[in-house]
Amino acid sequence: MVAASDQELLDAAKKARGNAYCQYSGFYVGAALVDDLGQVHIGCNVENAAFPEGTCAEANAIGSMIAAGGRLIVTIAVVGGKKEIEFCTPCGGCRQKIAEFADQDTRILIARNDDDVDTYSIDRLLPESFHL
Repeated sequence: MVAASDQELLDAAKKARGNAYCQYSGFYVGAALVDDLGQVHIGCNVENAAFPEGTCAEANAIGSMIAAGGRLIVTIAVVGGKKEIEFCTPCGGCRQKIAEFADQDTRILIARNDDDVDTYSIDRLLPESFHL
């Protein structure tokens, strides 16, 4: 089991953010999560000229988790912004994707800037979410 501290997840999300391909919006987003197996998965946004065919950082990290055998997000960190880190919550689609693999204990860390981080539950970000 690898596991990671909150700071390690935030650092991994910041590093992934630096690899984002966002030549159209100039808005860089990185995500890092730890799954139920203790594995860390990262993702960054990847834009495409055929908008909206790009993918979000959170979706990429979740896809990596699923491909590696994880099924539950324990904690996910999201870091975004143009030049500097700024407050950036997951989009509606990513909130639903996170909800698919979250439970009541899943923690969502959102950087406000380099030093300030808020912690959310999926119920706070997506109240009354859709479930089958």
